[in-house]
Amino acid sequence: MYLNRMLLSAALVVVALMLQVTVLARLQLPGAVPDLLLLVVLGLALVYGHTAGAVVGFCAGLLADIAPPADHAVGRYALVLCLIGYAAGLTKPEAGQHRSATVPMLVVASAAIGSTLLYAGVGALVGDTVARQVGLSGLLITATIYDLLLAPFVVPLIMSLARRGEKDPIGTEPGGGSADGGMRAYGWLTSGTGLSASAGSSLLGKAGKGGKGLKAGKRTPRNKTVSLGGGKTGKIKGVKRL
Repeated sequence: MYLNRMLLSAALVVVALMLQVTVLARLQLPGAVPDLLLLVVLGLALVYGHTAGAVVGFCAGLLADIAPPADHAVGRYALVLCLIGYAAGLTKPEAGQHRSATVPMLVVASAAIGSTLLYAGVGALVGDTVARQVGLSGLLITATIYDLLLAPFVVPLIMSLARRGEKDPIGTEPGGGSADGGMRAYGWLTSGTGLSASAGSSLLGKAGKGGKGLKAGKRTPRNKTVSLGGGKTGKIKGVKRL
């Protein structure tokens, strides 16, 4: 399962980065650039959790730092996506998955604002003042709008692909069966034939004394099957524009 995670994450990150550099960065949209790489990290973090989200975010950011035409310090965007992936993974429910699109969309909006602020803040620490020249408020607004418009087409797809290699923790047991599988098996046995467990054993005992016995799968007069078995339980040229 972990190998599937790594291979899928690597493939999605590479594809997203290629589209980011070759398509989205060349659209010349006002303000920021739609951050496809950020959305991929968010989609994986929402399924895999905070630890995997931080690792995927760091690797994706580091790849973006060294991919041309990046012109900022190596590790800058890796730090940003690592923190964003960790924070997004914390919103994953303890058991199961998000039941509505409200939380993922809030995560996308928060990540768009947070990544822009973090990127600008780290840049200010290393002497990069481009964010101050371009206008941070405009970058925040445009980054949030672009990412929210792109999110419904990207995040559900990424989450769906990630879940294909995952086992649903709801309704599963260590043995591989569902948590209520045994109850369902006994449920159809008792409700379908009208026999309880004690009544069934009594019936078998009486039949055995009479020398006739009942075989598994034999049809009763009510045309029901009695089973003997139970169920199994200013713009930067790089990926992040400021």
